[in-house]
Amino acid sequence: MTAALALATPVTFIITADAARSRRFYAETLGLPLGAQDNFATVYGLAGTILRVTEVPGFVAGPHPVLGWKVADIAATVTALTAAGVAFTIYDGFGQDAQGIWTSPDGVAKVAWFNDPDGNVLSLTQQ
Repeated sequence: MTAALALATPVTFIITADAARSRRFYAETLGLPLGAQDNFATVYGLAGTILRVTEVPGFVAGPHPVLGWKVADIAATVTALTAAGVAFTIYDGFGQDAQGIWTSPDGVAKVAWFNDPDGNVLSLTQQ
């Protein structure tokens, strides 16, 4: 039965302490299309799957990425999101550029990290 999961479309989840604030960020700042909203979650469309954002009072985000997007042009995407008010994280010792973009030693991958209003770490990857 596990082979069935290999062909299934994943559903992604993010937790928030404040559903209204999260809706503003994901819909307005990031521009994700709102799919549905009920007492359990706000659902957004994500390129062939969905993102369910659920409110949990007192939620505290962890320090590691929970969701990322593969993009064709990371510098252009970082520029656009920065203009929309997103602040990219520059980590000590990572050797990121001024936009916060890290390039792998072989030059193949580029990654940039940012946080949603709850502190969930999100990322962009160009590869």
